[in-house]
Amino acid sequence: MQTYRIAILAYNGCIPTELFAMRDTLGIACDIARDVAIELEVCIVAVEGREVAVSGGTRMRFSRPRGKFDFLIVPGMETRRDADWPDKLARLAPEAAYIKKTYEGGTHIASVCIGAFLIGAAGLLDDRKVTTSWLFAHDLATCFPGTTVDAGEILLEDNNVTTTAAVSSVFDLALHMVKQLYGIAVAEATARIALLNFTRTSQTPYVDSRLLADSAPSFSSVLSDWFAQRLAVPYDVTLVAEAFHISPRTLMRRVKKETGLSPLTLLQQARVEHAKRLLLQTSWSVDRITESVGYQDKVSFGRLFQRLVGVSLANYRRTFKLLKQG
Repeated sequence: MQTYRIAILAYNGCIPTELFAMRDTLGIACDIARDVAIELEVCIVAVEGREVAVSGGTRMRFSRPRGKFDFLIVPGMETRRDADWPDKLARLAPEAAYIKKTYEGGTHIASVCIGAFLIGAAGLLDDRKVTTSWLFAHDLATCFPGTTVDAGEILLEDNNVTTTAAVSSVFDLALHMVKQLYGIAVAEATARIALLNFTRTSQTPYVDSRLLADSAPSFSSVLSDWFAQRLAVPYDVTLVAEAFHISPRTLMRRVKKETGLSPLTLLQQARVEHAKRLLLQTSWSVDRITESVGYQDKVSFGRLFQRLVGVSLANYRRTFKLLKQG
């Protein structure tokens, strides 16, 4: 019987949902795979065995970590969008030091949601491609400029470090681990029993750009707002530049420097964002929505929407209108 030791790190401010969801999902998998010669030893630990106050203030005490682990899971933490990250992470220095030491001992490190910041504080994000909650991706890239942050992915694995998207991605991580350890059949069975989505690969459909407005570069933010008022107007880079009293070349250069994108891409994003709102807030047909954002060809706009959002117009309405109503 081969045993894999998995530790889930509890610390002050961590989200308890992610502590217990990971443990419980792995427990379901163990029950399904009881005939497989692999045993999982899953425990929740706290550095030095200290009592921790998890998100919401509930105080819990967990055992100190003992021995070597095959996996260390770092959950996300309670925070605000205007968080002082250097101060927040400084208060978690003992946890960051433990993560670093554990990784150097050969343990695979995985984070859920903004647990990626704590992995970054441990010095493990440099030269890696990672993900985190789309809402905090800009902050993560700013705090750790040596890393490449892809806010579209649900889960990324890079050289013994795994990072995931927002809170519910704890289940994606758990199923990913089950698939690695027990195979796809056990992972699929676990997902069915726990009513989990085993097929999602992107967090892009969940992005609400209105919540990202504060972090947008100033000129590009103004330009995006300008486009949002003129969605049906045909794109002409010369006319756009004239509206801002600059040359087309300067317009392209400024937007590229701030966002890495072109002005046309900003317009396309504005059109898609407006279409998303119309899909959820109206009963308009896809044809009418397509025309309202400046496209005559619904096939062409459908391809753009699929590329930027990750799902079709119809699937977006079907999925997210149900979520909104619920």
